[in-house]
Amino acid sequence: MKATVSETFEIHSSEDVVIVRQAVRRHAVQLGFNLVDQTKIVTAASELARNTLLHGGGGRVSIEVLLDTRGTGLKLTFIDEGPGIPDIALAMKDGYTSKNGMGLGLGGAKRLSNEFEIDSTPGQGSRVAIVRWKGL
Repeated sequence: MKATVSETFEIHSSEDVVIVRQAVRRHAVQLGFNLVDQTKIVTAASELARNTLLHGGGGRVSIEVLLDTRGTGLKLTFIDEGPGIPDIALAMKDGYTSKNGMGLGLGGAKRLSNEFEIDSTPGQGSRVAIVRWKGL
C-alpha cells in the first residue's frame, strides 16, 4: 500500500472543525468519491474532529491518500493528548456520551467508515483512525 500524508491540521477551535471538514471534502472530491462516499467521510471527520476538540481538549488530524489493490482511499488519523477513554466499549455504544452530546460520535464514525481503529490510554490521550475506500 502506498500512502502519502497530504495535510495535517491542528484542532483547537470550532473553526478548526469546519476547516477539517472542508479539507476532507476537498480531498474526497479530488479523488473522485461519489456524493454518498463524500458525505460519509465528511460526516465521520466532523464527528471525530468535534470529539478531538470537546473530549480531547484539542489535537490534530492527518489526512492521507491511500493507493493499493483495493483502489483509492482516504485515511484520517485524529490524535489528542486529553484524558483518554477509560472504557472504549462503552464509548462506542450509541447513546453514550461523556458530555452533553448526542452520543453518536465514535459509533457513528465507525459505521460511516470502511476501516476503524481506536487506541486510548486514560491520562495519555486517544488516537482514532478511519479509512473510507472509493466506491466500497
